[in-house]
Amino acid sequence: MLKKNEESRLSFPHEEPPERGAVFELAPGILWTRIPLPFRLDHVNIYLIEDGDGWAVLDTGIGDQPTRDLWEALAGGALAGRRLTRLIVTHYHPDHIGLAGWLCERHDMPLVTTQTSYLGCRTISLSPGSLDAKPYRDFYARHGMDPETVDLVSSQGHTYLKIVAPLPPTVSRVADGDTLLIGGREFQALTGDGHAPEQLMLYCPSENIFLAADQVIARITPNISVWAVNPDGDPLGLYLRSLKRLKAGIPADALVLPGHQLPFHGLHERCDELAEHHAERCALIAAACAKKPHSVADLVPVLFTRALDPHQLSFAFSEVHAHVNFMLKRGELRHAASKDGNIRVETA
Repeated sequence: MLKKNEESRLSFPHEEPPERGAVFELAPGILWTRIPLPFRLDHVNIYLIEDGDGWAVLDTGIGDQPTRDLWEALAGGALAGRRLTRLIVTHYHPDHIGLAGWLCERHDMPLVTTQTSYLGCRTISLSPGSLDAKPYRDFYARHGMDPETVDLVSSQGHTYLKIVAPLPPTVSRVADGDTLLIGGREFQALTGDGHAPEQLMLYCPSENIFLAADQVIARITPNISVWAVNPDGDPLGLYLRSLKRLKAGIPADALVLPGHQLPFHGLHERCDELAEHHAERCALIAAACAKKPHSVADLVPVLFTRALDPHQLSFAFSEVHAHVNFMLKRGELRHAASKDGNIRVETA
């Protein structure tokens, strides 16, 4: 988060995104298009990399009919005359993997992704109701989540399946440290955590281009959440660790191609801004908990001052929880005594 009167040092080589159904050439043989989303974040960036006689595709959009129609229009329009050779998926969130199964079948191409992304999606598909188990509901309730939001979080597996097509039965696994040869270019595979486990990013040294997925975005902070299946997890710690690794491994002047919003220059500056943002959030929590113990639910309005609908509240709650776990792990907070069985924290 930027301080008042401080301007970001990022620069944006392209001020406008491609129009719906159009593609824009970012570099020779690297195309950019956008797929609309029916959410507050209303789009996902799709990149296509020249791959022999066709295009390798990076990410898909959600699995609904409007997205299928747009892909059909692209295949018959801006991408006509060349095949799609392979689908590379960065992580298992619906806006990135949602149409993977359909696209792979429609264009007879393999799915390339990390093992965690593939198995994470498959697990939800095989057991969409698992989040409704009593231990998970109790976990959220003990941290102060209201019943309406507990119901929403508990049904997220079913919601996921509505916008994610069944995956192909096989996957071509890519892991951190691998090199992908796409066309005549070599891309170094990196993975990061925090926003999504083992999220895939690609760096092309010859072009100094970094496909950052949702790990680093120019104007928004990726959601970092704790979920009931890993109640003591430290996704924020993992995320901050990944930012340090990106600064150490990717040049400061790389062209960053993110999963949302505009491509930009200024990767190291943006990593610093994101780290500062989370430090400020932790400071707000520390100040509140120095006055009295707070549950995670009590801390949501401390970090999110605008009105939230139930869907937004579920993500806000889980993001606040990530900051609380981060501070607990580092001894900045501790659990407070409780008479009602609910979990609260106070400044250590």
